[in-house]
Amino acid sequence: MPMNPSRTSANDDAAAGWPRVIAHADMDAFYASVEVLDNPELAGKPVIVGGNSMRGVVTSASYEARRFGVHSAMPTAQAKKLCPDAIFVGGRMSRYAEMSRAVRAVFEQFSPVIEPLSLDEAFLDLTGTQRLLGPPIEVARALKRRVREATGLTVSVGVAPIKMAAKILTDMSKPDGLLVLGPEHVLDFLHPLPVERLWGVGRVTLARLNEAGIRTIGDLARFDPARLRSRFGSFGAHLHELANGRDPRPVIGDWERKSYGEESTFEHDQALDSLELRRVLIAHGEALARRLRADGVRARTITLKLKLARPLGGGRYPLLTRSMSTDSATDDGAAITRIAIQLIERVKTPDKVRLAGVQVHNLERADTRQIRLFDPAALREAGRRSRLNRALDEVTRRFGEDAITRGLAHAERAAPTRRIK
Repeated sequence: MPMNPSRTSANDDAAAGWPRVIAHADMDAFYASVEVLDNPELAGKPVIVGGNSMRGVVTSASYEARRFGVHSAMPTAQAKKLCPDAIFVGGRMSRYAEMSRAVRAVFEQFSPVIEPLSLDEAFLDLTGTQRLLGPPIEVARALKRRVREATGLTVSVGVAPIKMAAKILTDMSKPDGLLVLGPEHVLDFLHPLPVERLWGVGRVTLARLNEAGIRTIGDLARFDPARLRSRFGSFGAHLHELANGRDPRPVIGDWERKSYGEESTFEHDQALDSLELRRVLIAHGEALARRLRADGVRARTITLKLKLARPLGGGRYPLLTRSMSTDSATDDGAAITRIAIQLIERVKTPDKVRLAGVQVHNLERADTRQIRLFDPAALREAGRRSRLNRALDEVTRRFGEDAITRGLAHAERAAPTRRIK
């Protein structure tokens, strides 16, 4: 839909007097929008990207589906009840990553300092760009226009002098919106908002704030800082600063990814020794390895994540993790999978498994790895694996992620998250 001018700030003045100019850009229903872009027959229909099993999870939903109350992270079973006519799509992470790179290329036309939060969301530091690009509102309009021209997709943008306000503005402007907030209006904007709009205020913190009579950001701003610190420690002081419009956090342009993860929920609970559990771990290991190789990094630490099928109430289940570090970093799917399967032996429980995931950490650039120079067998094996992985990547690039896999790797997976952690 076209941008609604009523949701565009009328403040067209240049950024004179702004301490910083920060834009938050968030693609609208990104995964679902990419599916509609590639298959126009889906346009105007309720599209849900995610696992189609009864234990699947919604990764993205078109705005037609959201009108029924469907949202990301919702269980598939609930989404089907709310929107019986929804069209479910399994998800294509390689395609979303490709489109994300195209969006990032547009962002780089506007700022050299970009902090990605996920494939479809980022902060841009526009401070000092007004002499070249114009007032903040014109820059944001140009950014939205160029994203659409380059990708066919829409992006919502919020611009403010602090990160927190910019993100709230983006959320309020969706879909395909634009809101700009000058420094003089920050407190007037923030204080009437519900306190849960602040970063870090989840369900538990919200309940404790409400118990203290704090329901709006303004209530929090006026609350005694000493009492906040006694109730919440240093986090209380941090929230008080945010409520008063003080958010000094910079846009971190040289940020590096700390971990990669893939996980899925089983349609039926699995025993620790089940073939299906190993099948899913192989699929996750291969997916992680492709992402590592695409980004030119390797990982030294592999973590197995298991959610046990033992309800704790309130939709919660016990979560177990086991980790192992290696002497040399790897981007090989077979090596990642082998360690993940070995880690199952460290889990001692009679419970079955509801969810299984693999994460990799302790990353390093691929060009920094040192091969044992005086071990001819290691050199030959490294070369063989490298050639095999390059061949796998090329087949995947041309024909999709399911075109070729290692043995047992075909498994149902909930759409994995690629959020940066």
